[in-house]
Amino acid sequence: MLTAILALAAMGILLGAGLGLASRFFAVTDENPLIKEIEALLPGSQCGQCGYPGCSAAATALAEGSAPVTCCPPGGVGLAETLADMLGVTLDSDSVAAPQLAQINAAECTGCTRCFKACPTDAIVGASGQIHLVLGSACTGCSKCIDACPEDCIALAPQEQTLDTWRWAKPQAA
Repeated sequence: MLTAILALAAMGILLGAGLGLASRFFAVTDENPLIKEIEALLPGSQCGQCGYPGCSAAATALAEGSAPVTCCPPGGVGLAETLADMLGVTLDSDSVAAPQLAQINAAECTGCTRCFKACPTDAIVGASGQIHLVLGSACTGCSKCIDACPEDCIALAPQEQTLDTWRWAKPQAA
């Protein structure tokens, strides 16, 4: 009985040591830490407006320099400026379009909930058979709700300027 216990303990120790060594020698190399930093800055809604399948792919393209810092419309000027500073790229903030947000025309909305189901960020609230409303703070302007709406009562409109989104105009040279 004692020999069986000692044999199992020795086998456990040897297998554990073997797995520990294997994890060191066959470890997958870590990816670029800049990619993780960029991905943390992106909205994370996976909307695809940048032309990439998700924020992870967009972060990889930004870190490699194959995507412009203005590729993320939901991020707006603030994100583009942060990315430009991080990547050491110059940015013309006038070239960044204002973020677009979905707006529902209440007179035409039948409450079918198709837009509600299509929204990747849960920015649309409402119930079946009732008028829906878009939460501006959660909307990324991905237009998936527009494609899903059978009544054509949803449109994208530029985000209203608030103290958080307002920018000074670039001064002109005299």
